[in-house]
Amino acid sequence: MIMTNHDLISEIFTALSANKVRSGLTMLGIIIGISSVIVMVSIGQGAQSSITDRIQSIGSNLLTVSPGAQGGAGQQISSGRGSAKSLTIDDVEVIIKSLPEAELVTGVVSGRYQITAKGTNTNTTVVGTDYNYATIRNLSVAEGEFLNDQHNRSLSRVTVIGPTVVGDLFGEGAEVVGEKIRINNVIFTVIGVTEEKGGDGFNNQDDQIFIPLLVAQRFLSGDKYLSSIYVQAADGEKMDQLEADITDLLLVEHKISNLDDADFSIANQSDILETASSVTDTFTVLLAAVASISLVVGGIGIMNMMLTTVTERTREIGLRKAIGARGRDINRQFLFEAVSLTGIGGGIGILIGWTVALMVSWLGIITTSVSLSSVILAFGVSALIGIVFGYYPARRAAALNPIEALRYE
Repeated sequence: MIMTNHDLISEIFTALSANKVRSGLTMLGIIIGISSVIVMVSIGQGAQSSITDRIQSIGSNLLTVSPGAQGGAGQQISSGRGSAKSLTIDDVEVIIKSLPEAELVTGVVSGRYQITAKGTNTNTTVVGTDYNYATIRNLSVAEGEFLNDQHNRSLSRVTVIGPTVVGDLFGEGAEVVGEKIRINNVIFTVIGVTEEKGGDGFNNQDDQIFIPLLVAQRFLSGDKYLSSIYVQAADGEKMDQLEADITDLLLVEHKISNLDDADFSIANQSDILETASSVTDTFTVLLAAVASISLVVGGIGIMNMMLTTVTERTREIGLRKAIGARGRDINRQFLFEAVSLTGIGGGIGILIGWTVALMVSWLGIITTSVSLSSVILAFGVSALIGIVFGYYPARRAAALNPIEALRYE
């Protein structure tokens, strides 16, 4: 007797529906495993996307030159990065004049100060810079205008403030252009408010105040030094070369012959992105590996169920073989039953995992990103589990001796 595909499907449906509760509980392990993998991978991919967007939001093709240099392992730190005083406006000008591949260059003086206005106060970061800063750091103005070159030349005591500062000093949604604030007891006039970008900690541009660079040096820092220099490369593919050119240029400018003695360091945005991607990739793999444990447990459950089924249906297997069923037909039947369980469970698990991932992102708990590759991988893994954990029970059923099987009680 040759079993047709129609007979095979009919037998599988009959066998699985004969004990619906047991089949459902067996599939539950696969459903939980697949949905867990999809949710965990989507969290990892969402974190990677969020971190990448956050890094790119501070500016594209960006190089950051900071004073001070960190020694290698076992070496003494020459000075804390950003805390030393070695960069000046002269460094900015020499980069502009010598490196045409540096599309935009701006120097920055930053520090935290107490800000007061109309009986209110806050402590936030004050950034002294020029008109290039807004373009380099992807900063837009919602009201008024940003700093321009004339403000620096005339030492105008004007400021552009972030929306968080507006809320702290004047209240949410207040019209503040033209208002006065005090920074370090120096009165400044608000000429603009930046658009809300979001962020946290010291990287939150919404919680910053921007004033002309020369004004910051004269009234706040009291010296000629810069906290950092931002350089936007004209070509993102040549950032490494530009970084090397800036290094060579500043070594000459600072009269330093040995790179190990450099009194500055350069952070390359592409390197930061690569490092962040590597970390989040590892994080994603770790999450997926933890979630995959439940898949293995589900696979063991399927093997246990199929072995039980083979034992329960021993007489049926003997009868089929006695009337002409071949061993490969029996093998195929039981193997396909296992694959059907994992396939159905995998499909349900994908729907549940996708739904949970979307709900988590929609509720704002954490950003998630479900990719088609992760769905295909999850479904492929579920099918593989059905084959791997269903193979032994199927082989065991196919190897039964029909006479002994018919005698089985």
